[in-house]
Amino acid sequence: MRITALMENTTSRKDMLVEHGLSLYIETDSLRVLFDMGQSDGFLANAARLGIDLSTVDIAVLSHGHYDHGDGLPAFLAVNDRAPVYVSRHAFGDYYNASGKYIGLTQALRTHPRLTLTDGTMTLAEGITLFSCHGMPCPFPPKNLGLTEKVGDAYIPDLFIHEQYLLIEEHGRRVLFSGCAHRGVLNIATHFQPDVLVGGFHFSKLGTDDTLRSYADYLDTLHTAFYTCHCTGDAQYRFMKETMRRLHFLSCGETVSLP
Repeated sequence: MRITALMENTTSRKDMLVEHGLSLYIETDSLRVLFDMGQSDGFLANAARLGIDLSTVDIAVLSHGHYDHGDGLPAFLAVNDRAPVYVSRHAFGDYYNASGKYIGLTQALRTHPRLTLTDGTMTLAEGITLFSCHGMPCPFPPKNLGLTEKVGDAYIPDLFIHEQYLLIEEHGRRVLFSGCAHRGVLNIATHFQPDVLVGGFHFSKLGTDDTLRSYADYLDTLHTAFYTCHCTGDAQYRFMKETMRRLHFLSCGETVSLP
């Protein structure tokens, strides 16, 4: 399996565009998968520079209903006329950040015929499964960080029922993809116990203190290798890296090969 970051907040390459967003291109033995599409069409330009033809993608997945993961969707649909796009049926909710800015998806996409709305557990292909995990145990209380959903005239805490996780099982290895781990990366890693977990931790607003160190200490007790990015935070990553033996960063333009 090969995993390439087509969009991420950072890069070490001068020829890559970056933005606050995420898009991952995944090559399995038999399929090409696009996981998230960033907030613009920048991931398309990066893919072209990397020699990746997104018109050949077989399956596309949107991890959750935030603009920095899904507003590049129209650009993908324009270059690919074949891949179904799997989106939570809750993804088009009215979502806001702590300052009151709308961070949801472009609502016009809601009725696009290429979208397959998901809920619960869905098998997309042999060895590829999508999970909503509404009833997932959360022994580590997720940090909401002021994110809300507008329901009627009220703003209520976002429960992230629009978040979904992609599990790919190949050659005896279980690789889990999570866009932002809004329900808590500790909960997600504990629940799935994957061999590899790829995605953001949503730690960028946390201090580099004893609490974050305790998170890193716990994650390091698991057998999972972590490839993190996007919303984890640079300082937070460096801090956790001091403790976590199997923690790596995946920046825009980089490829990870899993044998």
